[in-house]
Amino acid sequence: MSRLLLDTHVFLWWVNDDPNLTAVARQAIADANNECYLSLASCWEMAIKSSLGKLRLAKPVERFVAEQLAANGFTLLNIELRHAAKVEKLPFHHQDPFDRLLIAQAITGKLIMVSADRVFSDYGLTLLW
Repeated sequence: MSRLLLDTHVFLWWVNDDPNLTAVARQAIADANNECYLSLASCWEMAIKSSLGKLRLAKPVERFVAEQLAANGFTLLNIELRHAAKVEKLPFHHQDPFDRLLIAQAITGKLIMVSADRVFSDYGLTLLW
């Protein structure tokens, strides 16, 4: 069993059956033996992008995410003080604040990061793509 943290784009590609999602990532997410997590940081990112018109969802973010978590058996990963504190100590391989928080969550929770963003591996994470 593996514990997977889905990057925001991976979550969206999964729920939309987007062909950009690799077969390796798709198989790992579909594997019932794996636990899949979506960070609250990704929900925040989707809400911001939706409000700016950069992301179009069929429903408001809160409803969309809640329905997709339930439909796919994913778990919402809350943001804890230890996650925010870990960001302070991360090197600046990546500037995106959402991704930096995901990196901190993956490191502190010993999660495998599922992302097309290769820079995540610069932090010593296990990256699945």
